[in-house]
Amino acid sequence: MATTTHAIEDRPGIHRLGLWLFILSDSFLFIALLASRFYLRGVERPAEINQALGLAISIVLLLSSLAAFRGETAAAHGDVARFRRNILATIGLGLLFLVGVGIEWKEAFHFFPPSSAFGTVFFSLTGFHAFHVLTGIVALAVSLLPGPTARVRQGNSWGVEAMVKYWHFVDVAWVFIYPTLYLVS
Repeated sequence: MATTTHAIEDRPGIHRLGLWLFILSDSFLFIALLASRFYLRGVERPAEINQALGLAISIVLLLSSLAAFRGETAAAHGDVARFRRNILATIGLGLLFLVGVGIEWKEAFHFFPPSSAFGTVFFSLTGFHAFHVLTGIVALAVSLLPGPTARVRQGNSWGVEAMVKYWHFVDVAWVFIYPTLYLVS
């Protein structure tokens, strides 16, 4: 019986280890895509890339990370109303980021199509990242359902912590993608 109790007590540590291993493995995919940018295009950047829009969506994504952090903190303290408000803000900002990426894609198709070297890198990196943002939005939305919210009320915020760590990972990935695509030249 002591083994079962010990295993149950170790679950948060095992879950955290699993999350960090997932993030590490996902990081390698982003690193490979970032490296392909330099392999295929060197440090050249098309003049037509929309710098202002790239900066704007970067700011939106960083603000979403702040809201996610505030939501995680509220969940850790059992403040469900503040938790819900901040997670909804994070979701809204994430959706705004995706709209910005969609606008950028529409413009980019005219200047560097996916068949060009920079277009291949641009659409692969931003598409892979947008998919991660979308999955993060879905995960955060799940945390607002009655079951997960009840766990927050009971002081168990591991699920929220995991989703927010994933969200921060996605934001950090963008911190590397943004200069690689928009600034390096």
